[in-house]
Amino acid sequence: MRKLGLIGGMSWVSTESYYRRINGEVQRKLGGFASAHLLIESVNFNDYARLQSDDDWDAAAGLMTRSAKRLEASGATAILICSNAMHKIYEQVAPEVGVPILHIADCVGDKMIADGIKTATLLGTRNVMTEGFYRKRLVGKGITLTPPNEDRVEEIERIIYEELMFNQVKRDSERTLKTFITNIAKQEVEAVVLGSTELDLIIDTKANILPIYNSTEIHADAAVDWILTEK
Repeated sequence: MRKLGLIGGMSWVSTESYYRRINGEVQRKLGGFASAHLLIESVNFNDYARLQSDDDWDAAAGLMTRSAKRLEASGATAILICSNAMHKIYEQVAPEVGVPILHIADCVGDKMIADGIKTATLLGTRNVMTEGFYRKRLVGKGITLTPPNEDRVEEIERIIYEELMFNQVKRDSERTLKTFITNIAKQEVEAVVLGSTELDLIIDTKANILPIYNSTEIHADAAVDWILTEK
């Protein structure tokens, strides 16, 4: 197995999901007591949240670059940034290390295209839903995305940052997301992308009217493919 590095803590809730998914899939594929060779650089998200609110993305990129370099120096053969929103600084971080950083939106887009999906609605934090750094990756794969709905953006942003990042699962929020997805299904859309690594806490990805592309699981599965691919 190849050793993989995870930059986590953004939030710790979703980093736990990555660890569980990667090890579960490795054990399922290899059998026995198999588990993955993982290095985890778990950051203090307070530092990133402060820089994010100050719109100081250069400083955030500097912090993440140092994390990536520590993982590389410790033997990681590839790295995952365990957050959709923090891929905003991917282009600044990736060239600073000599190992690949697997981009979450590329992994999602490749899976969708393999499944024949051409149209989708993207749900996530405000920057994921409204800015180009994530959307352009999916569009570049040939996927048409619906325009962001401002009311939806505000409420999902609130739910993620006020509830899910604290591991709080509220029935009202579950109902809200179910209503959003029901309304999305009335449009000419083939799928929904969960562009937040926390949203699967309140969305049953197997029980919706549309196919749900869970970025956390897809990213983790790409990591498993990397780990188990011969050098």
